[in-house]
Amino acid sequence: MKTIDSFEGEYRFLSNFYFSPLKFGGIIYPTVEHAFQAMKTKNNNERMKISLLKTPGEAKRAGRKVKLREDWEQIKLEAMEYLVRLKFKNYIDLKDRLLATEDAELIEGNWWNDTFWGVCKGRGKNNLGKILMKIRSEIK
Repeated sequence: MKTIDSFEGEYRFLSNFYFSPLKFGGIIYPTVEHAFQAMKTKNNNERMKISLLKTPGEAKRAGRKVKLREDWEQIKLEAMEYLVRLKFKNYIDLKDRLLATEDAELIEGNWWNDTFWGVCKGRGKNNLGKILMKIRSEIK
């Protein structure tokens, strides 16, 4: 079985940092990362500020500073799946590229020690990769 172990280069579109504007809660976010970080709070002013940040990296840093909604740990996987699903529903070209990965195992390999969403140094839960593979199998 083929493995895609990095969301870089031709597979950059699998990354939450990939420019693919989407609307959530009446606000348009430039990337899944922006929207995900905004979902961490229920404060619409904070959400709007995050939507206006120039880069997904800035959005990620801003998400660390918001007042976390009390149910965040319980809903974060569901929130990520919802947003990633929206991305591939809205962009047919990205959906086709996801399908073109066929049955490859998708691993969000990283060097920044994210072992919840991805895999670093061979360790990790790879939750983002699992979400991507689930969505791919559902749209086949």
